[in-house]
Parts: sequence; C-alpha cells; structure tokens
Amino acid sequence: MKRTYTMFALMLAVTALAGPAAADDLQAKAKAFFKPIPAKAPVLKGNPATPVKVDLGAKLFFDPRLSRSHLISCNTCHNVGLGGGDLQVTSTGHGWQKGPRNAPTVLNSVYNTAQFWDGRAKDLAEQAKGPVQASVEMNNTPEHVVKTLTSIPEYVKQFKAAFPTDKDPVSFDNMAKAIEVFEATLVTPDAPFDRYLKGDKKALNSKETAGLKQFIDKGCVACHAGVNLGGNGYYPFGVVAKPAENILPKADKGRFSVTNTSKDEYVFRSPSLRNVAITFPYFHTGVVWSLKEAVAVMGSAQFGITLSDTETDAITAFLGSLTGKQPKVVYPIMPPSTDSTPRPAL
Repeated sequence: MKRTYTMFALMLAVTALAGPAAADDLQAKAKAFFKPIPAKAPVLKGNPATPVKVDLGAKLFFDPRLSRSHLISCNTCHNVGLGGGDLQVTSTGHGWQKGPRNAPTVLNSVYNTAQFWDGRAKDLAEQAKGPVQASVEMNNTPEHVVKTLTSIPEYVKQFKAAFPTDKDPVSFDNMAKAIEVFEATLVTPDAPFDRYLKGDKKALNSKETAGLKQFIDKGCVACHAGVNLGGNGYYPFGVVAKPAENILPKADKGRFSVTNTSKDEYVFRSPSLRNVAITFPYFHTGVVWSLKEAVAVMGSAQFGITLSDTETDAITAFLGSLTGKQPKVVYPIMPPSTDSTPRPAL
C-alpha cells in the first residue's frame, strides 16, 4: 500500500470527483474519499494476535524497564490517555534530552502505510525497536533488553506462551512483535464522521458538514484520505509557500534522510487526522498548538490560499468530528524485577 503521489495528479482526481454529478451528494462524495475505522483491529501479516501475545505486548508497552534508565516506556511518549501522544513540542528522553521531532499519535497507527514522520519503519514492529535503541530516547540495546527480560521469570513464561514454536522466545524481535499486536488494538472507531460515512447524515452538524465540503473542495483530501485521513503517502511540505522556519526548519529535510534523493527533500509522511483535535501540538516540529492555526498554515503552504475565518472555523469543526471512542486500557501489573535484573543507569 506504499504510495507516493504528486500533488498535481491527486488534485486532478479531486476535481474529477467534484463535478456536477457528485456535487449534490456530499455524503456520497465523502464515501469516495474516506472509509470508517473498523470496529475490530486488523490482522497483522506474519504476526497473528493471540490473547496472551496482546497481554504481553500491553505489559511491554507500559514497562519502563525497556529503557536504560527504567524511567521511559512506550507510553511515556505515546500516552494512550492523551490521544496517543505526549502533549510536548518534542518528547523528553534519556537524560532529559529532547527528541528532534514531535511524537506522532499511536492511535490508529496500524492503518499508516509506514511509521515515523519520514516513513523509515515499514510497520509497528520495526517502529517499536527504534526508540528503545535511540540514545536520545530510551538509550538501550537489544542485548540489554533481552538480559532484562530473561531475568524476570514471569516474562520468560509469557514469552514462551506467546511464541510457543520459537526456540528462543525471549528475543528483541519478539518484544517488538508483542508490542505491535497490542498497538494494533489501539483504534478509535465510531467517531461522528464514521457514523456519517455509514449513512447517518445527522451525525455531523451544519458547521461540520460545511467544513467537510471545504476540506474536499479546497483539496485537503489530496494528502488526507482513506481510513486514517492521512498516513498513506509521502508529500512535500510547503508546495506553494514554505512555512516559517520554526515550522519547517531547513536542517530537517524529512524523507531525504531515508532515501537520500533530492526529490524527497522536505517530504514527509502525511499524518493521520484521526483524533487531531486532541493530539496537539501540530506538525513534525510541534510548534503550533492551535488546530485553527494549523489549518491556516496548510492552506497557505500547500495551496497558496488565505482561508477566511469562516472557512477555517468550519474545517476545524469538521476535524473535531474525527475524534473517535478512545481505547479502554487497564494499566497492567508488570512482573517484578529480581536480583539478577540489571539496575537502572542514568
């Protein structure tokens, strides 16, 4: 499903679907661009979920002992009680270091074509390995993680149950697979917009409906379509006008750092707009705290237009309709350390 579209080609598609035949039925037009969040988590290729594996993944997601300091867990930067983010410009990691980019939400991330702002991780399992090893984040190593996990008998037992055919079930790869199946359960179905897509025209009020029309007609769907309203392709930031340097710093060239090709300079994976009203601050730099301001920035940067207050308010209202039912997660009781468990290092 990895796709890289040109803005021109997508805008042609938008124009084609915005013709007279579709103009009278906004709901039908919306269904052509978007899909509701499924109620059930998707099946992961090569990593089938089982109750014991999901339970193990939940414990690991919340366990700070995956970090060298025993202070930082996956949930630290992707807090499931805060829309899957951390409400920081950029996350605070090992030794109070600040990360280079804003932490994307973990909610519905299973529907992204790839992970991280630059798409350098192909799936959630690969993504889970990155922060654990990054010196600015959890500052750990695969060997040290495995040593920690094998020192805890209850974890050894759970890994064997979750990966019964593996000769060495306690591994860094299996840690990542367990976290992946848990993260795949973190979906937010039944947003007002989902109900609208399923046929309930009353699910959106008049302002939200006006915002949906603006969202489609202005061309926002060029980068934000599908189940996740984004997350399914890579696009340049600043197509018409470069945003202020604090929003788009020259030093961060986005996907260029992955592909090393000039056409990918300042190209980023489009973020999902699911739950965007509660996942501030915005953009990869995390410097914009107002959703209305973020909408205005996108209008000028991507389309070279100045949205009126009425248009910006309407689009912002529509984006509020994308907040779905938040996952109900019980904070797990993790197995205790033992005398052989490595001690934290600051």
